Amino acid sequence: MRNFLFLLVVLPGLLSAQTRAEREADFETWLEIAVWPEAANAGVSRKTFDSALSRVRLNWDLPDLVPPAEQGQQRQTEFGAPSRYFEASVVGAATRIGREEAQRHAATLARIEAETGVPGRILLAIWGRESSYGRAAIPHDAFEVLATKAFAATRSSYFRSELIAALKIAESGRAPTPLRSSWAGALGQPQFMPSSYLAYARDGDGDGRADIWGSAPDTLASIAAYLENKGWQSSRDWGFEVALPASVSCTLEGPDQGRPIREWDAMGIARISGRPFPENEMNGEGYLMLPAGRLGPAFIVTPNFYVLKEYNTSDVYALFVGHVGDRIDFGVGDFIGQWRPVDTLLRSDVVALQTSLEGMGHDVGGADGLVGFKTRQSIGRWQETEGATPTCFPSKDLLIR
Repeated sequence: MRNFLFLLVVLPGLLSAQTRAEREADFETWLEIAVWPEAANAGVSRKTFDSALSRVRLNWDLPDLVPPAEQGQQRQTEFGAPSRYFEASVVGAATRIGREEAQRHAATLARIEAETGVPGRILLAIWGRESSYGRAAIPHDAFEVLATKAFAATRSSYFRSELIAALKIAESGRAPTPLRSSWAGALGQPQFMPSSYLAYARDGDGDGRADIWGSAPDTLASIAAYLENKGWQSSRDWGFEVALPASVSCTLEGPDQGRPIREWDAMGIARISGRPFPENEMNGEGYLMLPAGRLGPAFIVTPNFYVLKEYNTSDVYALFVGHVGDRIDFGVGDFIGQWRPVDTLLRSDVVALQTSLEGMGHDVGGADGLVGFKTRQSIGRWQETEGATPTCFPSKDLLIR
């Protein structure tokens, strides 16, 4: 007989030498002795639990299932250049279809904006990015994905809490069955994690259900509820592309170094389009945002940009949403600033660079292989101490030095 206490404490912490059959047996045991008591405590009935999980199996085809012996190691994946997020075909399709959907749902978008303050163009851009305006397939059984990841992924505790949230959705009867998700467990057209569905899903078409799988109005209302709750300011835009003069250091980037837009303007930072900043924005706080340091377009963003990052923590995600929204509604074109070539690096290279900077006392925001604003700041500050012109972005040469 297995040591159940061992299973409760160690799972998912199985030895990589185990066979698939042994791991699958442990998975079945784990669902019963670890997940079921937690689900019952959350108000999930045995009938709902069995209906959701009785046919679930470990899905070995899902990404990011890391054997315990490898946990904590950095995968040898490539760090992607920010410009890849803005391929012309992707941005163009999102804009074209977004304009069509804006006409189709004009009344719904106007009503939601009046109720929440979130512009329709922002809702459309998120909808387009998350599920191609509802056209993308949502192929997975959410319970199989979440249970597998709760058992065998590095962020097991996070996925375990989301599994319990999904079971609560099933218990409530609010969602269609089977519950469909992405490979990451995100639900429906807005790609809400189950906990977000419980908190923010809304009935946008008045039928009494929050169907984010089949209803565009419900999807749009739910995205708006999320952004409104996270602090969207109806009086502010998301940001503006700017020209960054050489006299302004790229190390001034980041949400920790905000100042009134009037002050950025006085420093010589102007909108690259030649138009002035809107007068209603001048006294509001703005932040320099440089997704590729000095090797790409520059922006002054508002607090609403960081509300978009609550939806997805990536700078380029929030930038994509703001940019596509502007293209849908205002007819703007591509960024005027150019994406300059950047070196191809592995994420392990970035980790090595971050670790080195941490050793010199810099706060890079964690050695995670992701080039966030704190890593960009730290690179620029180190470059300045070395007497080099700061780029605030990693390179092979910088790694060697």
